[in-house]
Amino acid sequence: MLVVFGYDHVGHQVGLPQHGCRLLYLRGDHTAVDGLLQGDYRSLFYGFGVDFADLREYQPEDDIRYIDWNVTARMGTPYVRQYMEDREISAWFLLDLSPSMDFGSVHSPKRAVLIDFVATFARLLTRHGNRVGAVLYDNRIERTIPPRGGRIQVLRLINDLLKQPRLPVASFTDLAPLLARGLHAINKRSLVFVVSDFISAPGWQQPLKFLNQKHEVLAVRVWDPREVELPDIGLIVMEDAETGEQLYVDTHDKRFRARFTESARRREAELNQAFKHAGVDVLPLSTEEDLLRAILRFAMLRKQRRISSQQAQR
Repeated sequence: MLVVFGYDHVGHQVGLPQHGCRLLYLRGDHTAVDGLLQGDYRSLFYGFGVDFADLREYQPEDDIRYIDWNVTARMGTPYVRQYMEDREISAWFLLDLSPSMDFGSVHSPKRAVLIDFVATFARLLTRHGNRVGAVLYDNRIERTIPPRGGRIQVLRLINDLLKQPRLPVASFTDLAPLLARGLHAINKRSLVFVVSDFISAPGWQQPLKFLNQKHEVLAVRVWDPREVELPDIGLIVMEDAETGEQLYVDTHDKRFRARFTESARRREAELNQAFKHAGVDVLPLSTEEDLLRAILRFAMLRKQRRISSQQAQR
């Protein structure tokens, strides 16, 4: 069972607010996150600065998963791959906290999923001796948190995110300034998580590509099922999360639901093309799916892709 709790800035335990995230900090060494810390760390960050560094002869205490079978066959004795885990990584979270991130129709709003993700990955990275920082953005850059290591830094990130006020309305989100701040603020080559629903004015694709040319970037796309398909539940009020504009809609109308779904499909295709153009991997996070399950699935996909790439090079 997960023990869920939060801390204030000096480390005192506090209760979670009603609107707080589901996962902030986990106590104990046998939780699902700790399994992720041990088992799939390399799968998650292979290619993100935790890469293959050297080969050495196998020792009895080594994990057999890291045996290089090709080299072992050539040398006639087992060899294992060593990785650069001891090299410190600087990781940044570029966080979209615009009004559309407060939407959620199932279990949690998208903002709560964002906070869960930051809490999980910040802990994952700092537990391995790395530093984490963040840029917070709603309709402007609200705060830049320089990267530091340790548990207190994780708690500071969580605390700042929980205290960040929600904007009832705002002008339409433009992610370009958030990405531009990342380009300006992050000097050393780093691992960068761009966490957003990517509901934005056009023009963010090229800055994302530039950011990926300087750093290792992962786009974390948070989405809600009702943004893709409307249920047949009769008359509803739809509200633009950014502007507050409202519209009455009859969801019994099959043609309207079909148009809505088709529009969502086109937007999905455009997003995928934009990510492909920027050359970034994408981790989709749904408000109705367990966060750890989504992360583990992503780790497995990365692992399978790496294996396929290695097999193709033989």
